Amino acid sequence: MTNKELKIAYLEYESMEELNSQDKSLAEAAVNATQTSYAPYSNFNVGAAVLLEDGEIITGSNQENAAYPSGLCAERTAMFYASAHKPDKAMLAIAIAASQNGILCPDPATPCGSCRQVMAQYQTKGGRPMEVILVGGNKIWKFSKVDDILPLIFDSL
Repeated sequence: MTNKELKIAYLEYESMEELNSQDKSLAEAAVNATQTSYAPYSNFNVGAAVLLEDGEIITGSNQENAAYPSGLCAERTAMFYASAHKPDKAMLAIAIAASQNGILCPDPATPCGSCRQVMAQYQTKGGRPMEVILVGGNKIWKFSKVDDILPLIFDSL
């Protein structure tokens, strides 16, 4: 038997002002996207912004439905839209933000497992790492690739 260990590294920022201009624009787009969320059941408004290799930013927000689980997370809304409309453009980064009652959550909201797997697949399709920026009111976490938030990615097919 061999004892193995996984480690990840990420950057933590105290505010958006510390981000470079590209990351700041992406983070702001994710925060703004929370305003288009349809979340009458959870009141948990999530916004996502995807940066494509051509510099375009595509946003999405969570969409709930009374016929649960027919809704869709913000991350997948943005990524699926980006892939459907710009299928040949790699996704370089995704920023995610969440708010409740119009106030940005103090800590970053982390993506669900389904969204992480979709991110992993688009990262593989794009042939390069996809950065992940998780935006909270009190701190921002930046990961250099999806593997850092989803170790042992399912890619066995």
